[in-house]
Parts: sequence; structure tokens; C-alpha cells
Amino acid sequence: MPLAKALATIAVATALSVGVASAQTEIKLGHVGKPGSLLEMVSQEFAKRANAKLGNKAKVVVYGSSQLGGDSEMMKKLKLGTIDLVQPSTVVSSYVPSFGLFEMPYLVKDRDHMARIRDQIVFPKMVPEAEKVGYHILAVWENGFRQITNNKRPIVKPEDLQGIKLRVPKGVWRVKMFKAYGANPTPLGFSEVFVALQTGAMDGQENPLAQIVSGHFQEVQKYLSLSGHVYTPSYLIAGASWKRLPADVQKIVADTAKEMQPVALKMAADLDAKLLAEIKKNPNIKINEVDKNAFIKASKPIYEEFGKEVPGGKELIDEALALGKSS
Repeated sequence: MPLAKALATIAVATALSVGVASAQTEIKLGHVGKPGSLLEMVSQEFAKRANAKLGNKAKVVVYGSSQLGGDSEMMKKLKLGTIDLVQPSTVVSSYVPSFGLFEMPYLVKDRDHMARIRDQIVFPKMVPEAEKVGYHILAVWENGFRQITNNKRPIVKPEDLQGIKLRVPKGVWRVKMFKAYGANPTPLGFSEVFVALQTGAMDGQENPLAQIVSGHFQEVQKYLSLSGHVYTPSYLIAGASWKRLPADVQKIVADTAKEMQPVALKMAADLDAKLLAEIKKNPNIKINEVDKNAFIKASKPIYEEFGKEVPGGKELIDEALALGKSS
């Protein structure tokens, strides 16, 4: 009997140790995107590639649809080390002011331009600022070119936004921008947007097509205005738990994250074309182009304010715009 008890004790201890090991090796990746969104597609492709290389060393597990919280909540959890990776977008500018660069309207011309900004500005100049506040940016992926939907009228010029209750993400510059255009912008978590539009608490919102369609916003909106007013990257960010991962696991995760950068841009371009064609088949939503020159003219005060308020902001803008001249 003592031998049987001893064997039972060993079996329990082994089971517990295996449980602890598996808990330690799950790398939690959170984002707010719904199934079918670009955030979800890129995260899952990243996890598939990383896990193929990790073998039994660790496993990246994706938690989409705000399962681990909204962007702001997940950024806090990242600092605490209770989740491992987050793929946020606009909210990063609330923690690292220089990332407000990607709040500037009509700054990014196209994805080739964005790739140059990523390699020549984001990694050498902005990523070190994020490191200072505890965020380790592994890669720059994509959220996309943002478009406006609403239930009031087609948006052609900034004055068409006058008085429209517009949901925006939690980033100070988006609020400033739409106030300058005459809208009534309100920051709201992504998971709350559909109900806000459906009930009329918000008249409209602005998001990339991938977020619009996966969020089913086109089902409760009458107008889609192809403004392309802001290009928002997404970022793969690690936090406090990063240093607890073994060096070989860190390398695989970081290398795979970078490997996904051009893949994400290609996936985004393909998805935009597919989704626009899909929306055009919906007879309940009217699509129009905007007067981009009018919006660019109305955006000048935002550029000036960013240049004054954010240390080095004017230089970042000037350098980013200069990189667009070769597009």
C-alpha cells in the first residue's frame, strides 16, 4: 500500500507539472477584430507560422473579438504581464505620443509608402519611445485605410459631417480631426459600435472596410463614403511577460512577426478589393467618393497642432511626407 500511495503521489505531481508547463507555454495574443476581419486573418496566419516553428516549446493562441478586453484594457494587461501579445491600432498614440503620426489625415499615400515609413521612421525612431514605457513592438502590420459610414447623408466635403454623431476609436487626434471637420466625435470601444449604430446612439463611424464588414456595420448604415482619410497600422506588441519567455522562443516569435509584415500588406490589399465588391452588391447602402482636396485643406490645423504638441512631431510629419514623393 505505501508503494501504491507513492506511485499515486508521483502521478499527481507529474500531472500538475505538465499542467504548469502547458500554462507557461501558451502565448496569449489578443485583438478586438471579429471573425473575417484583417486583424483576425493576420493574427491567425502569424500564429500558424509561429507554432509550426515553435513545435512543443510554446504555442501562440489568438483571442479575437475583444475576448481579453478592449484595446485600452489589453494594453494595461500587457504592462501587467497577464497577457503576452496584443495587436492594437489607434490606441497606441494614447500611450506613446509620437504614434499620433498615423492619426494625421492623408499622410500615407499607399502601402509601398507605408512600408518605407515603417522601415525608416517607425522602427528607428518611434519604437524606442514605446520601449521606454514598457511596450516592445515586434512588428507593424495593418488595420487599414479608414472610410466613413453614416445614416444621415453622403459625405463629400468636411461640412457634410456637421453635427453627425460619429464613433471614433480611443485616440486623442481622431477626436480633434473630426471636430475640425464639424462632426460630433465620441470615442467608443469597438465591441460597442454595432449596437450604438443600430440604436441611433451614434449616426456613423469610420473604419477600414475589413472592420466595417466583419462588424456588420453595413447592415445598419445607409451611406459609405470612400474617404480613405487615415491609414492605420496595427502593431504586434509584447509587454512585461516577454522577458519570461526563453530566448529561442522570443527569436521565433519576433522573426515570424517581422516575416508577416509584407504578408499583412498583401492580405490587406486583396481583402479591400474583395470587400468593396461585396458591399457594392448591397442595395441598402449607397457608396460615394469624397472630395479629398477639400478634406486635405481642412486638415492643415491638425498637422500644425501635432507639430507643436508632440516633441519632434513636425520632423516626423515632414520625413513621412518626403518618403511619399517616390511612391
